Amino acid sequence: MIDALATLAFDYPRRSAFFTRELEQFLVLAWESNKDPLAMKGLTQGDGLWPIHALSYRAYATSFEGGSAPDIWDDVADAISSVGNYLKEHGWRAGDGVVVDAIVDEAKLAIFDAGLKPSLSVAELALAGVRPVEALIPSTVVTPLRLEEQSGPRHWLGLQNFYVITRYNHSAMYAMAIWELSQALVTERSDEYSR
Repeated sequence: MIDALATLAFDYPRRSAFFTRELEQFLVLAWESNKDPLAMKGLTQGDGLWPIHALSYRAYATSFEGGSAPDIWDDVADAISSVGNYLKEHGWRAGDGVVVDAIVDEAKLAIFDAGLKPSLSVAELALAGVRPVEALIPSTVVTPLRLEEQSGPRHWLGLQNFYVITRYNHSAMYAMAIWELSQALVTERSDEYSR
């Protein structure tokens, strides 16, 4: 992990300032956590439970038990509570959905270039020929999404919680993958409880 941060800090001029701060905070964090910075790896190298930057750790990591320092590398409860805190701080609405299937008048596809931040109401989209499959309050602000799947394009309406997921990774495909994974976990849990 330190190799990647050092390379990005010193050999990537466009983002050098950001990664220099990250490298500094990573070293401070390793010292505070009594961990060897040369031995620490990121989630992609098989270490840790949540791929997080050191600056984000400072802002969002929480100890589930209320302990001194959150251990998002080895403590599942701390990792989960930290992800929850990150989502909450970025505007997550508990109990609300993430995305809704949409029915689209094919002539209105240009409306699907609206970006990730919800900016159009369900009522406005209805006037443009885009309707949610599930009932939504007409004043609900959404973002129209067109995502390519193996069978072709699929249309969705991204809600506030979809946008919150994209604050971690600014990709609609990433956010959709996270949502689909969460739905698979819910289904698996439901199946376990019904046995």
